[in-house]
Amino acid sequence: MRSITPVFDYFVIVTGNSRRQLHAISEEIERVLQQELRDKRMGIEGYDESRWILLDYGNVVIHLFDQETREFYALEDFWGQAERVPLPWQAERTSSDTTSSE
Repeated sequence: MRSITPVFDYFVIVTGNSRRQLHAISEEIERVLQQELRDKRMGIEGYDESRWILLDYGNVVIHLFDQETREFYALEDFWGQAERVPLPWQAERTSSDTTSSE
């Protein structure tokens, strides 16, 4: 995102199936980033309503959506010119697909 905006480097977009699941995802992100990576959250928005929870970690902004809200705001389209970075398990799956087809 740095080539598009000076505000942050990465956007992470997540979809949850329920308010409870969105809260659990948010809390696990908080736990891992704080306890394991020693990163501190700078802000949080939308936790109480839980249709769109925004977690601000400075250079990384994490968006947790329910399906309807994610489709409505379509951040992937709005920021569509940003470079997509595969997550580790996506890269593993892609390389194993390539390996298995050889």
